[in-house]
Amino acid sequence: MTDFPEKSALEPDDWAAFRQRAHETLDRALDRLEQAGTGSVWSPVPKDVESQLEQALVAAPLEADACDAALASLLPYGVGNTHPRFLGWVHGSGTPFGLLPAMIEASLNANCGGRDHVGLKVERALTAWVAEQFGFPQTASGLVVTGTSMATVVALKVARDAALGFASRETGVDGSKLVAYTSAEAHACNARALDILGLGTSALRKIAVNGAFRMDLSALKSAIDRDRAAGLVPFAVIGTAGTVNTGAIDDLGGLAVIAEQEKLWFHVDGAFAASGILSDEVAPKLRGIERAHSIAFDFHKWLHVNYDAGFVLVRDEDLHRRTFSTRPEYLKAAERGLAAGNPWPVEFGPELSRGFRALKVWAHIAEFGPQRLGAAISENCQLVRTLAALVDDAPSLERLAPVETSICCFRYRADGLTESELDALNEEIVVRLQETGVAAPSTTKVNGKLAIRVNITNHRTREADLHVLLGAIDDLAPEALAQFRHT
Repeated sequence: MTDFPEKSALEPDDWAAFRQRAHETLDRALDRLEQAGTGSVWSPVPKDVESQLEQALVAAPLEADACDAALASLLPYGVGNTHPRFLGWVHGSGTPFGLLPAMIEASLNANCGGRDHVGLKVERALTAWVAEQFGFPQTASGLVVTGTSMATVVALKVARDAALGFASRETGVDGSKLVAYTSAEAHACNARALDILGLGTSALRKIAVNGAFRMDLSALKSAIDRDRAAGLVPFAVIGTAGTVNTGAIDDLGGLAVIAEQEKLWFHVDGAFAASGILSDEVAPKLRGIERAHSIAFDFHKWLHVNYDAGFVLVRDEDLHRRTFSTRPEYLKAAERGLAAGNPWPVEFGPELSRGFRALKVWAHIAEFGPQRLGAAISENCQLVRTLAALVDDAPSLERLAPVETSICCFRYRADGLTESELDALNEEIVVRLQETGVAAPSTTKVNGKLAIRVNITNHRTREADLHVLLGAIDDLAPEALAQFRHT
């Protein structure tokens, strides 16, 4: 008979000492968040910290003090999105409250792919709440996923399989001739989804946009007609609520009409702006989203749930389940016991092993409520309009796109430079802003011109931060220009 130790080697030897360690770790995390508005927005990881990451594994197991010190050393070197002047890409900023459900999640260590436990109850309650916000029927289905990229794969697989009568689940998609449509300004996740689903990126038609950077509806209809005439099979149109470059929102109502007329699946990529359904300022711009067949969006962007937390909402639960459901004998459903709680989330997506992501989302909404979350979104929109006005008033700056949601695109101007030289100058200004730690905008191209892209999906940002940003541009630009002209 094997002589096992009385206690697992992975449990604390001294619970009181471990409790003290946990409290000290929590205090370090809270200290960092309390000081989120101080110091550099971003700092590159020093070589000694980077080498420590490898050394810790070589030397493992570490003593408790050494392990805690190694963890603490990581705190200054995140991407910077908790800082109020992180203004690049579309990142959410999280909240201190997010630490609390994270602890409960870790203590439960629940696998939310299936079985009858509280994790599934939380996710179902959250799905019902999301469906209500978007005007979907309570029979709609949903799933918490890593983010909009995965949500898009799930939604478009439902669209693909429904278009092919679900035969593609067994026979594949060779020769399907399916094509889909989205805006030329849409996110790359849509093309990636078609690639993953075996249709290829060439099956996605990128439709031209109008002056407001919204999909041109007449161009869409013409593209559908051309494809049908060529013997192809249009199956989906993807509207964008919040384009990556400018934050524009497509005419979702107009797209819904075309999708209905053409018998296409209407999907909305609402990665960040779909959350604006809670904002009095943004919600009117989302009219038509309630007519979608599916919506993909992120809680971790404009709703500030800690990463990662995306969501896919599907109007027709039956189609959604038929797309993914496979219940082999070892996962068979039961009426009673732990194998009850049907249907399981694994029947609505590709993952059986799933963390309890729904908990932090559910808790976040319970803590702050939709009105406070919506007000934070409206406040961001007001700040972006303030920034646009400041840019318009500055003789050295030029705005490159209208402001619709959370993004303002502009550039620094200098006489005597070609367009390519202006692009290089503005790229250098952004890098210097990031390297000095003053602010962290990003760049993009708008009508062929490189733009300083400021996105405000950050509840910590205040008007003073905008003045710091523009002041830093004024300070850095002459030096960058002098160096640029010298070279």
